[in-house]
Amino acid sequence: MAKALIGHLNSDLRDPRLAVENARLRNRVAELESLVLRLSEENDRLMAARAAELLADPQEMQPA
Repeated sequence: MAKALIGHLNSDLRDPRLAVENARLRNRVAELESLVLRLSEENDRLMAARAAELLADPQEMQPA
């Protein structure tokens, strides 16, 4: 598999369109990774805030 990937990357040098597309895709992957990180951090903050709310109000933790 590694040889196939290396061969694919080497072909980018022969065809500038592939190099442009590869760069575009790499940028998009970086954008998506950044979004995932941001959303994960936001989720962690929301979970911590909700946990603090539950600890502050013991009535809410009681079964119905």
